[in-house]
Amino acid sequence: MVRTGQVTEEQLIRQLGWLRESWSWLMRTKVAERLETGESRPSALDVGCGPGLLMVLFSPTFDVKGMDLDPEMVRTARGRELDVVQGDAMAIPFVNGSFDVVYCSFTLLWLGDPQKAVREMARASRRFVVLLAEPDYGGRISEPKEVAELDRYLVGSLVGQGADPFVGRKLGAIMEAAGLEVELGVHPGVWSPGQLRDEANEEWASIANAVRDIVDPETLESARSAWDRALADRSLFLFNPVFYAIGRK
Repeated sequence: MVRTGQVTEEQLIRQLGWLRESWSWLMRTKVAERLETGESRPSALDVGCGPGLLMVLFSPTFDVKGMDLDPEMVRTARGRELDVVQGDAMAIPFVNGSFDVVYCSFTLLWLGDPQKAVREMARASRRFVVLLAEPDYGGRISEPKEVAELDRYLVGSLVGQGADPFVGRKLGAIMEAAGLEVELGVHPGVWSPGQLRDEANEEWASIANAVRDIVDPETLESARSAWDRALADRSLFLFNPVFYAIGRK
């Protein structure tokens, strides 16, 4: 779940693979079924939509519009024939109450002022603000110990990029400060052993790329050797809690 620099579409696809079922359940049962919009689908705005993967996921249930600051992401999403505009989460370019639901995922982590962004999301929403997924690296569990020793460097890497690696635990306070009634939870996103083995190479590459500039080569090589041994004897384990918050106006 490590993001460094520009997030690749491959990384976003992996996140979708981990959380697809939980996201779909939340948006259907906790949000859509509580809305009364008559014959029409409820409207939704995806803030920081990236290439539009979640817009596609939710389009059977919601009439989704997307917004992203990165013009390349906007072009990619439009290439999927999605309705996307360029815009900043700190100043959402829509009038008050434009959407039934305004949501984001893995976005507050990267914002300098997440409180301001959530206030903007609340302003643009008529009913719900949903923070679909924000991680907390303070609760990360890694095994073996040589891999766990990299966790503090992951935190340092995120902080060095201006991110907040502990934003997950702050979602309730952020939502309440925006005047919302809040329901909090954590995604049941532990990998199965088989899935972890299938994704081991990609996950190691993600971790190594995040820390290679701040970890000495010997420590990184030791962790890689321990990773390979644990993968072979099936003791490799990784878990990073990912929280969600549903706010109601």
